Amino acid sequence: MKKAALVLLVLFGLGLTGVWANKTKVEIKAPAEVKAGTEVTITLNVIHKGNSRAHHTDWVYLTVNGKEVKRWEYDKSALPSGENFTVEFKLTAGEELVIKAEGNCNLHGSAGSANFTVKVTK
Repeated sequence: MKKAALVLLVLFGLGLTGVWANKTKVEIKAPAEVKAGTEVTITLNVIHKGNSRAHHTDWVYLTVNGKEVKRWEYDKSALPSGENFTVEFKLTAGEELVIKAEGNCNLHGSAGSANFTVKVTK
């Protein structure tokens, strides 16, 4: 009887994990338009439920014009600062900036990439 109750408790607990679990999502914040030669700050807002040794965002990457310019990596001994956190990257705009960013949950994966374009004027 105790064994059956324990099995039911474990199965119930496993069933609920999906209710609170989510994939890591990234939002990009940057100016819509800048003049050439301007320093641009790209802010990534990383959104995820869970920041423990067992369940956390394990990486976030940023590409600009198809080239990876920054990757932040996390693990159980170096967790992100919180469930939801922000990272920044700065660069000088010389041409249109096509920005892509994505994050990943170590258990549930990614919600997909975010995209943003900064128009650069002369």
